[in-house]
Formats: sequence, C-alpha cells, structure tokens
Amino acid sequence: MIQRRMASAGIATKAGNHSFRATGITAYLKNGGSLEKAAVMANHASTRTTQLYDRRRDEMTLDEVERIGI
Repeated sequence: MIQRRMASAGIATKAGNHSFRATGITAYLKNGGSLEKAAVMANHASTRTTQLYDRRRDEMTLDEVERIGI
C-alpha cells in the first residue's frame, strides 16, 4: 500500500512501513524520549530491537561536510 501511495504521489524513493517506524522512533528520541518508552510504543520486547530503528547517528552536520578538501 505504501509503495502504491508513494508512486501515485510521484515519489520514486523506495520506502516501507519500517521507514516510517524508524522516522517516528528517531524523532521521539531526538526530542528527549527514552529508549525504554520508545520500545514500549513500538511494541518491541527488547530495547536492542528499538536501537535498530534509531537513525540519530546517520545524520551529517555541515562541519563534517566542510572537512572534505577538494
């Protein structure tokens, strides 16, 4: 269903329900939420599973990009 909706909206990027779970969990944690509460909300038995959806470390800052010397 998600793929059909994205295609009808003209979005070519591949995404699924897990993309939205990761976005929600990451936003919750970035706004001061606890990993334990995120695991409960996501209905995960272990916080280790919830950590797989945490995308906070994937972000890149402008300072990091400026280190590239061409």
